[in-house]
Amino acid sequence: MLFGLPVPSLLLIAIAVAVVWIYLPFLVVAYARVQIGKEALAAPRAAFDKLPNYAKRATWAHQNALEAFPIFAAAALMAYVTNQTSELAGWAAIVWIIARLLFPVFYILNISLLRSMMFAVGSLCSFTLIGLSLISTL
Repeated sequence: MLFGLPVPSLLLIAIAVAVVWIYLPFLVVAYARVQIGKEALAAPRAAFDKLPNYAKRATWAHQNALEAFPIFAAAALMAYVTNQTSELAGWAAIVWIIARLLFPVFYILNISLLRSMMFAVGSLCSFTLIGLSLISTL
């Protein structure tokens, strides 16, 4: 148990939180589109080049979140169905959530080293969950 929750419950909660995290950078993009005006709202893809750089980076962070989510969801579900109860599995899910919350912040602020580190940490957490699941089936 971590934070008073059984690890399997924590894995499912982490998946739900990860869904929300996907859209956090998009809020920054939406703000920039409103600032540009009707054109950006009517044809958002066509107006991409008119977005300020921070909003372009937010768009890319949103796209990366869409790419990273399926891997984490699969890893967390693998851990769930193999009944992972180890603290390592729970911490991997928690750290993934934290890393993926910080990833778009560093992306939008254009701090590439920290952004890359958060990507690596998140990936390591997903691979840890996959590894724990596979080991438990042997």
